Amino acid sequence: MFKDLFSLNGRVALVTGGSRGIGKMIAAGFLAQGAAKVYITARKAGPCEATAQELSAAYDGECIALPIDISTVEGCDRLAAEIIKREPKLDILVNNAGAAWGADFDEFPESGWDKVMNLNVKSIFFLTKALAKPLRAAASHDRPGKVINIASIDGIFVNPMETYSYAASKAAVIHLTRRMATRLVKDNINVTAIAPGAFKSDMNRAARDHADEVAKRVPSRRVGTDEDMAGTAIYLASRAGDYVVGTTIAVDGGVVYATAGLEIAG
Repeated sequence: MFKDLFSLNGRVALVTGGSRGIGKMIAAGFLAQGAAKVYITARKAGPCEATAQELSAAYDGECIALPIDISTVEGCDRLAAEIIKREPKLDILVNNAGAAWGADFDEFPESGWDKVMNLNVKSIFFLTKALAKPLRAAASHDRPGKVINIASIDGIFVNPMETYSYAASKAAVIHLTRRMATRLVKDNINVTAIAPGAFKSDMNRAARDHADEVAKRVPSRRVGTDEDMAGTAIYLASRAGDYVVGTTIAVDGGVVYATAGLEIAG
């Protein structure tokens, strides 16, 4: 009954923003659990191709780089066309690509608002829409397709940092996940989200460069590891997560739900 509960054997996945940070953690985790192909995309071709080569060498499955900027609808459509050209079916889509912007309230620029909202919210919707055909083709009642959106704990609690568009975008991702789940579950596609806390990445430089200091403000007394992030994504992507629909899982060492008067930059 429980054999291969977390296996992704033979599955095909796409992880946006997969060249580094959380996206790379998830891509590596999928390959470690038997995914046949994991496509990764990023804006910069060099790092995207380097990560694909690194992960292909480390695991049995194949990691394939598709360096495309998906901050516009045109970019989302281009990426979807490249996937559809290569794959009739797509089992898993991880919408991870994102941006952040911090500025004083009185100085916050429109460019910092639009850049973040376009990539963090708009691209999730339009890329998923553009990939609906191969997602539906892979999905069945017995083995649902999976769309996993990467939100943030900043969409659940109020971070003291002045990252207005980022916080708003991640709250939007959480609700958009529920709305998309309501529609796509009818097509045997489960939409869920992960809300990371402190993980080492270029976006979270505090956790990357000052992990010991950040860990003091986390109930678990550490920052997240590759295994923490990959494990949650594997759970949602695999048979183990087939009955999980529309929910957002906070992976944050207790910051959101087990904190008594502590604050941490997520």
